[in-house]
Amino acid sequence: MQFRHYKGGIYDFVCAAKLESNPETVMIVYTAADGSFWTRPEEVFFEMIEHDGKTVQRFIAIDE
Repeated sequence: MQFRHYKGGIYDFVCAAKLESNPETVMIVYTAADGSFWTRPEEVFFEMIEHDGKTVQRFIAIDE
């Protein structure tokens, strides 16, 4: 599944993983077009943020 970041980048969802130091924390693992891997806590990945005076999702799923 692909997601678009609010700044325009396209990222591929890799998996959801548990944080070793706190297994209750779910981390989203995703990769960029350049092959780099990134991770964010699930609540941050899917949170609503303020951008240019509007409330938007940080990442939004792209219909395939």
